[in-house]
Amino acid sequence: MKQKLMCILFIDDDEPTNFLNQLLVEEMGCAHHVQVVTSGREALEYLTGTGSFDNGKQHPRPDLIFLDINMPGMDGWEFLQHYQKLPPNQKANIVMVMLTTSLNPDDELAAQENVEISGFENKPLQPEVIQKIISRFFPESC
Repeated sequence: MKQKLMCILFIDDDEPTNFLNQLLVEEMGCAHHVQVVTSGREALEYLTGTGSFDNGKQHPRPDLIFLDINMPGMDGWEFLQHYQKLPPNQKANIVMVMLTTSLNPDDELAAQENVEISGFENKPLQPEVIQKIISRFFPESC
């Protein structure tokens, strides 16, 4: 029997997109927990259990992160700079996929060159894209 991912984390400032992505993943039934954050800073707090996530509760470590590039405050590239400095136990085995509306070919090239990024997909997220990513990186799941 295939197992669900423990957690999928969406990092995107677009609330309607987050709503649809969360609904899609929940309908697919491929994760026990779906976490949505609207900024790179909030994502770092989630991953490190600090800030608004320093509440004594255990937050499941994501197996898969979908990261938007263009966000105010801290964009996806800045998030990656901070993410790369996290201790190995806070980022071990996390698959990260850029999910963006960017049509700039330089963004895709930069994503391909970043060791933390495992994929580059365009919005809106589709069920077949999620299934492709899960099949590729988590063959024992969903």
